[in-house]
Amino acid sequence: MKNIIYDVGSNNGDDIPYYMMKGDVVVAIEANPVLCEGIRQRFAAEIQEGRLIVECCVVTDGKAPEVVDFYLHNKNHVVSQFPIPSEDRLELFTRIELPSRSILSIISEHGFPYYVKIDIEHFDVPLLKAMFSSDIHPPFISAESHSLEVLSTLAGQGCYTAFKLVDGPTVSRVYTDRLIESNFAQQKIRYSFPHHSAGPFGDDIDGDWLSFDSILKLLSVVGLGWKDIHATNVRKAEPMSRPRFAMYLDGLISLDDLLSYTVNRTVRSSAARLKHVLDRLSWMSRDLS
Repeated sequence: MKNIIYDVGSNNGDDIPYYMMKGDVVVAIEANPVLCEGIRQRFAAEIQEGRLIVECCVVTDGKAPEVVDFYLHNKNHVVSQFPIPSEDRLELFTRIELPSRSILSIISEHGFPYYVKIDIEHFDVPLLKAMFSSDIHPPFISAESHSLEVLSTLAGQGCYTAFKLVDGPTVSRVYTDRLIESNFAQQKIRYSFPHHSAGPFGDDIDGDWLSFDSILKLLSVVGLGWKDIHATNVRKAEPMSRPRFAMYLDGLISLDDLLSYTVNRTVRSSAARLKHVLDRLSWMSRDLS
């Protein structure tokens, strides 16, 4: 049985080289036609070999027409999105019409997933629910943690019981020069994850697999946002494992953040941010004591 990896929200394809090491086939799904063309040019050899499939479409939960509105961000293509932006942000986007496909039809065509990475702005939960309602529970899966509904859907409808967390802003610094087991090499391969990539999945992520209660506690300290929740149904959470808060400490506040708040914000807003960080550190110290 082939290990098929679905890169849902491929963007510029920076995650594909790592996924090619871990899977037999990678299905890259991206709505932005310009980014799709860049992926096709960059990975022409892999496409020719049949190891990479590019689906250039807006991926949906099956409740959308064949052609849908998609909103391209005018300055930052990373945050382009399928759901209509809020009224106060709408002017930041350009609306275009694009073909759509449901996640279920794509999986039906290409095969049952070994790992699914979902990173599409504000539409992760509908895709998770569509898969789980059709009894598609991949061994490994991840989605961005912009709301606790992502975690509750993974645990509730997905029936996943073991979790890890990857901090997006620090991926390229934390996961650099790593030895990665590849399906196509006898020895581990040294690999550094590029900036703004999704980072590793499965056992390549640092730390133990955490229970639902432990991952929830971790999120209560480090917060939601640009962090991917990873889940598995082929590993068990370590019963005595506790969240390693120090792994995410840099995500709470950095020197750049401090300078930004000092220079560009009022003293009041800077103080509020500092109090927020100190409150989180207090949580951490109580847990570790």
